[in-house]
Amino acid sequence: MSLRFKEVTDSETETKIPRPFDLGKRQTLDLGNGSEILYISKFVSSDQAWTWFDYLNQRIPWTRPTIRVFGRSVLQPRDTCYVAHPGLTTLTYSGYKPHAYTWDDFTPLKDILDAVHEALPGSRFNSLLLNRYKGGNDCVGWHSDDEKVYALNQEIASVSFGCERDFLLKKKPNKTSQRRNDEVPPAKKSKKCSGADTHSFVLKHGSLLVMKGYTQRDWMHSVPKRLKAEATRINLTFRHIIGSLIKDCCLM
Repeated sequence: MSLRFKEVTDSETETKIPRPFDLGKRQTLDLGNGSEILYISKFVSSDQAWTWFDYLNQRIPWTRPTIRVFGRSVLQPRDTCYVAHPGLTTLTYSGYKPHAYTWDDFTPLKDILDAVHEALPGSRFNSLLLNRYKGGNDCVGWHSDDEKVYALNQEIASVSFGCERDFLLKKKPNKTSQRRNDEVPPAKKSKKCSGADTHSFVLKHGSLLVMKGYTQRDWMHSVPKRLKAEATRINLTFRHIIGSLIKDCCLM
């Protein structure tokens, strides 16, 4: 199944990024070397997606923590919450340790998890990172979720509700791990990449995007600032933790 592309600009780098255009209900993008993106634009109906959006927006105990980035304390540029199976060690990232809620604390999350598992046969997610972007200034910088607590070729499933936002992919310049980059100093900003090394998806209301294979090893992703994105977006990122250790994880 072929993809058609149009260009979008990464506001951080002014790089022209090809964007899949007019995506159908379910489509894949082969990134090469065992990496793949699956995108389901209509994962759930619009009405069901809004029902879940309203519940998550009103009932999740959102927090906007202070984190450590490049040796200084900054307010994280989005709200967050963490849910996991019992027995997993408390999540720690950028000096912040969020409280780990259980699936029983928020019953609709179990329904969404069941829907994700049904759409992805064989998947077995045991943790969930929730993020709420309350406007265009809320974002997440370039990073890869390649920590040792995750399998090298694990699936990461991302469900989006509310405001549409750009999701950018950029190939790593080398095989070294990249840490999350909420605020990148000018000297650290990425150089321009070729079109084959950059991609962009518009994550629609009620959509599911899955990063598969070796995407975390070879690629970085971000949700950049978009001043015209005035409404709220809620994102649920399902992952599978290996064992019971969780340390220095990255958030989408």
